[in-house]
Amino acid sequence: MFPRPATEVAANSLAFETTPLVKATGFREYDARWWFGAPGSSKPPELNALGVQALGLGLGTLLHKMGVKPKIVVGHDYRSYSLSIKQALILGLLEAGCEVIDIGLALSPTAYFAQFALDAPAVAMVTASHNENGWTGVKMGAARPLTFGPDEMSQLKDIVLGGKFEPRAGGSLSHVADMRERYLADVTSKIKLSRPIRVVAACGNGTAGAFAPEALRRVGAEVIEVDCDLDWRFPNYNANPEDAEMLHAMADAVRKHGAELALGFDGDGDRCGVVDDEGEEIFADKVGLMLARDLSGHIPNATFVVDVKSTGLYAVDPVLQANGAKVDYWKTGHSYIKRRTTELKAVAGFEKSGHFFFRDPIGYGYDDGLVAGIAILSMIDRNPGKKVSDLRRALPVSFTSMTMSPHCDDEKKYGIVNQVVAEYEKLAKDGGRIAGRAIRDVNTVNGARVTLEDGSWVLVRASSNKPELVVVVESMNSEDDMRALFREEVKPRLGRHAEVGAYNQEI
Repeated sequence: MFPRPATEVAANSLAFETTPLVKATGFREYDARWWFGAPGSSKPPELNALGVQALGLGLGTLLHKMGVKPKIVVGHDYRSYSLSIKQALILGLLEAGCEVIDIGLALSPTAYFAQFALDAPAVAMVTASHNENGWTGVKMGAARPLTFGPDEMSQLKDIVLGGKFEPRAGGSLSHVADMRERYLADVTSKIKLSRPIRVVAACGNGTAGAFAPEALRRVGAEVIEVDCDLDWRFPNYNANPEDAEMLHAMADAVRKHGAELALGFDGDGDRCGVVDDEGEEIFADKVGLMLARDLSGHIPNATFVVDVKSTGLYAVDPVLQANGAKVDYWKTGHSYIKRRTTELKAVAGFEKSGHFFFRDPIGYGYDDGLVAGIAILSMIDRNPGKKVSDLRRALPVSFTSMTMSPHCDDEKKYGIVNQVVAEYEKLAKDGGRIAGRAIRDVNTVNGARVTLEDGSWVLVRASSNKPELVVVVESMNSEDDMRALFREEVKPRLGRHAEVGAYNQEI
């Protein structure tokens, strides 16, 4: 019987080579994510190869318990250790009696697509997405196009950490060598541009560099590649189109090459960021609003799902209202928005982090940065004579912060958020005011999104995949007011909690 994993094992020791290591906090709300280790880092690893094997055995055990046919697609992103982690995962899946289909190097949406193309109910994609080098993880699902949520992750955690494995005979392994081509052919089959839109494709030297430029060219775009060579050192910046460093590099490239826009893709290709023709960085929630305006114009009574980090403009946008569109604000997280978009049969779902979820006729319902990028190019193509900056300026005005992430240990972050939620609920109940304004609503579906009487709002929630809190503020009045909401309201409120540490960036 496979040994029960330990949650702490010293690196560079006999135990590390003989005992499965799986830190409990790696089982997050909808992904599994651990610190695996990086050269020169003193941070102790949270996972070892035997721990990955235990994860595979636990996942296979769970699939059988769920009554799901144990046929599973596996792929890996471009990091120096991802292939070996995938191989350890496969060993565990085989021991659990699974039929494993290895599609090789892949984007997360390539693995999701392979579920449909290969008629496989389950998926396990080895990726740490946009996390820094040294992180690894697995995105899992057992009901396409959905991925695991808290219930499935809780069951998996219980099986793995409890050593409740059920090995079975009958495991098999096959390889599909042409999934990249099959995926690219599919995502480029529905749209052909009427003119060669000049676009920068920025990939941060991550996996998307092997996919995105080719996909954009196939639909007829003129592509300028920026950091598209695969390099697992990520020498220029982290492949995260929500981070300022990558967005600034995209803006510089637009100005240098006279491009109409830049599209930036994260490490596993399921997110897309946008910079317009003037080098202006457009947050993904407002890109989503532009897309929703465009799509609702020719899809009657369209429903859109957006996450709680997204702009409040969706709720008051006159174009969406005139087109009869409905908007549902839901929990942040690709698994949550995917599920909600499917439940409501929405045309699309949008997350401020850059996840875009398109259902038929555009996509399959999962988040795909390439499909999103092509949809954005199609929107431009359908609006002749208008630049991306024109579409941006046509939106109502609001002033939204970057996503800020103060450190907070995984073991403590949910307790802190619960305290902050209670504080805001009491403040609202007692008729308290923020920056001289009454509180109109406290949405607690995912942390606390506190909306003021003028539509401005602040958000505090726990990160689902890192030891951090998530802070976003939006003002309907001015950039100064947006900064004041952070500096005079959110930051001092969180500062009263000693467990909250330094911010990744501030406004």
